[in-house]
Amino acid sequence: MEILIKTLQFLLAISILVIFHELGHFIAARIFKTRVEKFYLFFNPWFSLFKCKWGDTEYGIGWLPLGGYVKISGMIDESMDKDQMKQPPQPWEFRSKPAWQRLIMMLAGVFVNLLLAVVIYIGMLAVWGYDYLPTNEVKYGITVDSLGYEMGLRNGDKIVSVDHIVVEDFLDIPKTIILEEATTIQVIRDEEPFEILIPEGSIAKLIKHKSPDFISVRIPFVVGAFTDDSKGKQAGILVEDQIIGLNDSLLLFFDQFRETVQLHKNEMIRVAVLRGGDTLVVPVEVPVGGLLGIYPKSPVDFLTFHEKRYNIITAIPAGIVRVYEGTGNYLKSIKLLFSQEKAYESVGGFIAIGNFFPAIWDWRAFWSMTAFLSIMLAVLNILPIPALDGGHVLFLLYEIIFRRKPSDKFLEYAQVVGMVILFGILIWANANDIIKLFN
Repeated sequence: MEILIKTLQFLLAISILVIFHELGHFIAARIFKTRVEKFYLFFNPWFSLFKCKWGDTEYGIGWLPLGGYVKISGMIDESMDKDQMKQPPQPWEFRSKPAWQRLIMMLAGVFVNLLLAVVIYIGMLAVWGYDYLPTNEVKYGITVDSLGYEMGLRNGDKIVSVDHIVVEDFLDIPKTIILEEATTIQVIRDEEPFEILIPEGSIAKLIKHKSPDFISVRIPFVVGAFTDDSKGKQAGILVEDQIIGLNDSLLLFFDQFRETVQLHKNEMIRVAVLRGGDTLVVPVEVPVGGLLGIYPKSPVDFLTFHEKRYNIITAIPAGIVRVYEGTGNYLKSIKLLFSQEKAYESVGGFIAIGNFFPAIWDWRAFWSMTAFLSIMLAVLNILPIPALDGGHVLFLLYEIIFRRKPSDKFLEYAQVVGMVILFGILIWANANDIIKLFN
């Protein structure tokens, strides 16, 4: 069921994005009185799931959910319609229009994707606002995994800044470290300021790690739930008890207890708990796995999130800023593919994208992911690769600057090369997904 829900969210998001992207090209073509022969959601090699003719345009739904397209008359595109290009140019064709009009038609899809992201963010901010965790509200400090420890961070550190720049939202710190290729982290350790120099190669490891959990929020060990065979529950520990020690050691935080209890496998230990206003000592037998079967309460129960609320007017500039920052961050992530060793191994395809959607249908998460994908689609489409909008834009800029149009034969070859590159990237990204599944 989880796979089905993620798949449906992915298909709905992709459908929305493709329709609006192609609608941008369609509207621009109509404005400049250029004929659009086809408007398709998804590709339709050999057959279509649905199609109908309205005016000069055939509208349809293909069976291959890898995108969509509009076929503009007189344009060398993925249809590779060479016969049409051999005929004399007609007034309604793309090739008959001035270069500046063709440029607008090519940029329209990217523009609409960015506009769609702005509209989604405006709606989200107006309806739900924005909740964030101020970095200075993480009062117990952080916990780190082995990679965070290797970077120089320690459990209990309180992060102050990254490269001496304060990150307002604590949850943005992992992203900031990676995208900004940070070299230092400033923390408070044992009540003293301390600067961590991030070792060379750490960013590449974080990219491959693909999880923000190398930094987590430290929490007290307040019992939230038990496993069915919990030794802790059998010994008499109750939900809402706060575990504060093991044998003669004072252990106020969950990470401390989890690490220490592993040293006492197959032993009887004394667990100190706070219950109400009383301190109790509970004897517990530690099983061979070193786990007592106790879940802590959620970190959310110990954190103070701040809220930013917007009306439809104040949400407009905030939505624009979100898209501006999102575009910049995605461009930085592309840069990392070339600046960090083996960062290309982190590139994923449809499985990776689908897994970003939650396993339950959550409209807030869905629209947030759709807005991000809209930005991603805009950025990828404007890359100067033949067969993408950016490739057409590159050739049009050449024509505008040098007053000379590339030959149709050159454009045909460029289109073929671009399609080979795109299919190669597509196969590579999805192969990465499959390899990760088996690993």
